[in-house]
Amino acid sequence: MNDTPLIAGTAHPDPLRQLGLDELRRRTSMKWRTYPADVLPLWVAEMDVPLAEPVARAVVDAVARGDTGYPVGTAYAEALAGFASERWGWDGLAVERTSVVPDVMLGVVEMLRLVTDPGDAVVVNSPVYPPFYMFVRSMDRRVVEAPLGPEGRLDLGAIEDAFARSTAGGRRAALLLCNPQNPTGTVHTAEELTAVAALADRHGVRVVADEIHAPLTAPSARFVPYLSVPGGEHGLSLMSASKGWNLAGLKAALAVAGPAAAADLARMPEEVTHGPSHVGVLAHTAALRDGGDWLDALLAGLAENRRLLDRLLAESLPAIRHRPAEATYLAWLDCRELGPDHEPAAFFLDRARVALNAGTDFGTGGAGHVRLNLATSPTVLTEAVQRMAAAVAGLRDGSA
Repeated sequence: MNDTPLIAGTAHPDPLRQLGLDELRRRTSMKWRTYPADVLPLWVAEMDVPLAEPVARAVVDAVARGDTGYPVGTAYAEALAGFASERWGWDGLAVERTSVVPDVMLGVVEMLRLVTDPGDAVVVNSPVYPPFYMFVRSMDRRVVEAPLGPEGRLDLGAIEDAFARSTAGGRRAALLLCNPQNPTGTVHTAEELTAVAALADRHGVRVVADEIHAPLTAPSARFVPYLSVPGGEHGLSLMSASKGWNLAGLKAALAVAGPAAAADLARMPEEVTHGPSHVGVLAHTAALRDGGDWLDALLAGLAENRRLLDRLLAESLPAIRHRPAEATYLAWLDCRELGPDHEPAAFFLDRARVALNAGTDFGTGGAGHVRLNLATSPTVLTEAVQRMAAAVAGLRDGSA
């Protein structure tokens, strides 16, 4: 399947159309080993793509040199700064205000340790990435939800109320912002982020932004780095090439500080920087520097898959509501019309042999929903929806 035609408007074939199921099932990662072989896995955040050629070359060359020691230098940060300038028009990513960390979530933990104390509150905008809850609670902080509004956008009233409650009695607090939002794929606007920064300043709340999905913003939307908005200079951000180029197994990320948060980042323990993979740093650097054409082809393929999913649901599963995402390769499906007697993720796994993420794992607002990973081939995506539609049809006629 490697002779796929070039995708319109790009210099590369669509990465999502290059691998067949037989090839994918030879993989040994979580996505392909958690469930039996008859299950189509459209759940965990892995993409069904080959490595971008510049990334593969960087890894192969490092192995050939035996270059598998400890990471050093600022090449990763320099590559990210160049990418941010070219893609987002942001020239404010200063290399001297960055630090390499093992991955985004471990970086989040270290940033939260810098700006909160045990027992303090960390505000999240639910529904949101489940590890936000797990990691925050494991470091002895309290999760306070400020749920998204009905249209899946930041609810400034809910955020202000959560800030007021979290800082009562003079306690420190932080907002763990997901930008773009996982699972909804919402891209927060400059106006929304500026308003959040103003509220954070008013209440003395520090903002830590998980911006791992930023490279996966659709061409029709505009990603705005939190640190780029007025008031964002007090913030801390975690960025990575991991999601954009499918590098979860090559661990590396960058913590980035706004100008007024440089002293906070400087207090991060040195041992944290010993955790990233040197080969991971090389791979991420190559992706950001030389993987732009591959990324453009991926983004075009994801846009086609969003349109395909929308059409398939309208034709075969109109009971499931879906708002196409502005970023990520995730789809947030509202399955509440199927009724309260069936938890949708469990239902589709059992009756359709399609693995999805249960919405309840994403906090308030997740009940009755599932998260679907559409970073797969149109063939697999079509078969998955057909299986789901058949299962729902059986439910309706009583055969399920």
